[in-house]
Amino acid sequence: MSGFGGVLAFARRGIVDQHRWMTAEEFNETFALCHFLPGPNIVNLSVVFGSRFRGVPGSIAAFAGLLGPPVVIVTVLAALYARFGEIDALRRILSGVSCAAVGLLISVVFRMMMPLIRKRDVVGVVVLAAVFTAIGVLRLPLPAVLLVAIPLSIATTFAMRRRVAA
Repeated sequence: MSGFGGVLAFARRGIVDQHRWMTAEEFNETFALCHFLPGPNIVNLSVVFGSRFRGVPGSIAAFAGLLGPPVVIVTVLAALYARFGEIDALRRILSGVSCAAVGLLISVVFRMMMPLIRKRDVVGVVVLAAVFTAIGVLRLPLPAVLLVAIPLSIATTFAMRRRVAA
């Protein structure tokens, strides 16, 4: 309920920081996997996370817990917005809420970057910066960027691990 509208920040804090059910690296790896599964990333994360601890019943419980309350809330808010959406004060409030959501997202990005920085993973940070620049600044299409970035990051990780093992 507290993460309604942008649950990634709250999910990471609860899973990694508060309950320590996963390490920061495990969370990042699981979240990265969920990017490649069809559907919303955080929903995929809830299903994978639930199945990791309790199998299919855990997946169902995590999925229902993530989506059930917000569906009810959105339905009620949609009805209220349809009735009162033209009020100027409400529009200003919603603008402020959207700014807070952007701030939360930026905070999560930096927290998810910390394992790369702590490990001094220069290649990981460079790939991250390149993908951000390609998508966020240059506005290149996501599928095209991923078609280049994924094999590149896998190859560099493989090469780095081989070099460390040798």
